[in-house]
Amino acid sequence: MSIKTERVEFINRMGHRLAARLDVPNGEVTAYAIFAHCFTCSKDLKPIRQIGNQLAGEGIAVLRFDFTGLGDSEGEFSETDFTSNVEDLVTAADYLRDHFSPPQLLIGHSLGGTAVLVAGARIPEVRAVATIAAPSDTEHLRDILVKHAPELRNQETAEIFFGGQRVKIHRNLLTDLSEQNIHENLKSFSKPLFIFHSPIDNVVGIEHASRLFQAAEHPKNFVSLDGADHLLLNNRGDAEFVGMTIANWSRRYLVKNPDA
Repeated sequence: MSIKTERVEFINRMGHRLAARLDVPNGEVTAYAIFAHCFTCSKDLKPIRQIGNQLAGEGIAVLRFDFTGLGDSEGEFSETDFTSNVEDLVTAADYLRDHFSPPQLLIGHSLGGTAVLVAGARIPEVRAVATIAAPSDTEHLRDILVKHAPELRNQETAEIFFGGQRVKIHRNLLTDLSEQNIHENLKSFSKPLFIFHSPIDNVVGIEHASRLFQAAEHPKNFVSLDGADHLLLNNRGDAEFVGMTIANWSRRYLVKNPDA
């Protein structure tokens, strides 16, 4: 099925304009999904586009957007944190609900994967969630940031080189990451879950996938992305495989034309 990509935007709860792309099939849309990108990444990362294209080709429209302060979205990245990312996801769901149809599927990459596990409980129409290379806790990122910017122990802000770009972060981000309890959230997480992770991921180790899988309730699935890097950039086939697998798996949970 051929697809098209539309430029859209919506306003988050802080009044910032968030830039997004909506990948839609030229034929019938069977369901809508939201994709949450990794920390300091953007909606235009090549594997994210590939996964969106795969899903759209299978009839699932995908909204991929830039979190506040990243990519083409407004706002200061240094004023954001994990909690604001979750709020942006909930706002994205509100946008789809108001203009198209509520999202039934959430997909998140790296920290975006951890965020969709939290946001999924706040979006009642979500029927399935997939994570890719997601940390099992937010302390993982906090520890990495402290290594990059030890000066945050004594000052409020610092600039770091992360994800191929220089960004400014605030000490409040570290506090917010420390206060999250993902495993507590998973105790009440009742959505079908699919976990994708590479056994050679050198950014978020495979042990995080094991912890998420053990903490989650059934139905849950896990696929080992043998040979893949953290960003799925080394081999185009990795992202295409993830997209096709999510499309096939989610069919058993998504409701066609839920508003009809």
